[in-house]
Amino acid sequence: MDIKIHSDFVNANLNEIKEVYASVGWTKHSIEIIRQIFEASNVIALVTVNGRVIRIGRAITDGVFNAAIYDVVVHQDFQRQGIAKKIMEFLLDKLSDVSCVHLISTTGNEGFYRKLGLKKLKTGMARYLNPKLSDEYLD
Repeated sequence: MDIKIHSDFVNANLNEIKEVYASVGWTKHSIEIIRQIFEASNVIALVTVNGRVIRIGRAITDGVFNAAIYDVVVHQDFQRQGIAKKIMEFLLDKLSDVSCVHLISTTGNEGFYRKLGLKKLKTGMARYLNPKLSDEYLD
């Protein structure tokens, strides 16, 4: 198996990225939304196996003080193989000089991120437009 981690979004297959999202139930990511969110991201990580995108991650940062990691997603067929850890290490390495890196975990994955050195915020706050997400993530 030929596994590569890279940041080449310009040549990425957007249909494969859409398939990664859909494989975990994130079905609102159209090709146009995928293009918009990745083009707005400063740090991009794509994992390919034999040329096929199977894992994604991205971050937005000012390069000095703050960064936020988003969309750490592994295609359902490739989960539990250590690929998520590699992509997080890739993103954290790219953000190694940034003072504060934020990440909102999906429910149930907090322990995974804790093992990578991230900790729960005491003062984190958020607003969600989607009532379902508000119910799941907000106090």
